[in-house]
Amino acid sequence: MIGTIIAAIVVGAIIGALGRLILPGKQNISMVMTILIGIVANVIVTFVVRQLGYSNSSGGIAWIPLILGAIVAAILIVVYGRMSHKSV
Repeated sequence: MIGTIIAAIVVGAIIGALGRLILPGKQNISMVMTILIGIVANVIVTFVVRQLGYSNSSGGIAWIPLILGAIVAAILIVVYGRMSHKSV
C-alpha cells in the first residue's frame, strides 16, 4: 500500500515535470500541484490505454502511456493555469 502511494508520487512527479517541459515559458505552479497534475494525468491515460487494449506484456518502460501522460499533463497544466488565472 505504501509502495503504491510512493510509486504514484514518483510517476506523477515525472509525468508532471515532462508536461511542464513540453510547454514553452515558465509555469507559475508549485511542485505539489505539478505532482498532483501528473498523478491525475497518469490515471486518465492508464484508464484510456487499458480500455483500448494496450498492455506492456514485454516488460520494461511503457513508452506509450508515458508520452501520452506527459501530453495530458501539459493540457491539464494549461487548464489549471487558466482556471487559477496564473500565466502558463
